[in-house]
Amino acid sequence: MLPNRGSRLDSYRQHRNEWFKTDLDSPLDPVDREGFTGLDYFPERKDLVFDAEIDTSGDGIGERVDIPTTAGTEKTFYRAGRIHFTVDGSQATLSVFTDAKGTHYFIPFKDGTTGKETYSGGRFLDPKARPSGKLAIDLNYAYNPWCAYSDGWACPLPPEENIVEASIPAGEKVFTHLG
Repeated sequence: MLPNRGSRLDSYRQHRNEWFKTDLDSPLDPVDREGFTGLDYFPERKDLVFDAEIDTSGDGIGERVDIPTTAGTEKTFYRAGRIHFTVDGSQATLSVFTDAKGTHYFIPFKDGTTGKETYSGGRFLDPKARPSGKLAIDLNYAYNPWCAYSDGWACPLPPEENIVEASIPAGEKVFTHLG
């Protein structure tokens, strides 16, 4: 019998922690990098992994959206559509954005864990397109923007349409600074 090598998510988290600790491009301040032992994550949830249709009905699909950032600037995205899903019995809808080329999907969001278990500025998710046209959604990969780790970053703020009441207990938790 082969030894348990952990899940793909475990490997991703180990690699991410190593990168945060050792890479000069890490968003951590030097004092935080020095004592860094790893990010805090929610346990993996298989029920928060699914393929989602991009709902392109409704207002604003395809429109340019200038999302404010933590630096007081704006970052331009385009609304590709919305995804609908259920988490712990609660319905949630999040808008999906793309870059100008339409090649990178992006979901900035706040949920019921925001400001408590997760970063007060919200979290991000980068879903991938499937050949079927659906999006591969794995909320276990929800991550904090660089602004959660140090000052000097211009991070998009989740728009009102991506603030949901449901708690999404998956992905990265709030970071506790050491310095």
